[in-house]
Amino acid sequence: MKFQKGQSGNPKGRTPGKTTAVKLRKSLDQHVPEILKKLVEQAKAGDLQACKLILERTIPALKAKDLPVVLTGLDGSLTEQGQTIIGGMGKGTLTPSETLMLLTALSSQAKIVEIHDLTNGIEALENEH
Repeated sequence: MKFQKGQSGNPKGRTPGKTTAVKLRKSLDQHVPEILKKLVEQAKAGDLQACKLILERTIPALKAKDLPVVLTGLDGSLTEQGQTIIGGMGKGTLTPSETLMLLTALSSQAKIVEIHDLTNGIEALENEH
C-alpha cells in the first residue's frame, strides 16, 4: 500500500518514552548519583581521565580571542593601504595571519567601493535618459 503525498503513515507519531535511548536513560537515572560520586573520588585520587571528563562536561572551554590591532598610516588609496599592511608584516608588527585578515577586509572594502561607484554610475545614466 502506498502512502499519499503529505500524509503520515503513522499520524499519532512515535509513542513517547519507547526509544532505546529513553529506556537506557531511565534505567541509569537511579545510578547517576553513585556514578558521579565515584567519578569525583577517582579524580581526587589522581585519575587524569576522570579529571578530564569532569572538567570537559562542567566547565566550558576557553575560546581564542584576537587582540585589537592598531595601525597607523592607513591613508591614501586602497593600494597604498594594502602596501602599508604588507609593510607591517615585513617590519614584524603584524603576524602573517593578521596581515591576511586585514588584506581580506581591505579587499571587501574595495568591493563595497566598486559596487557603490557602479550604482552611482548607473543612477547618473538613468537620470540622463
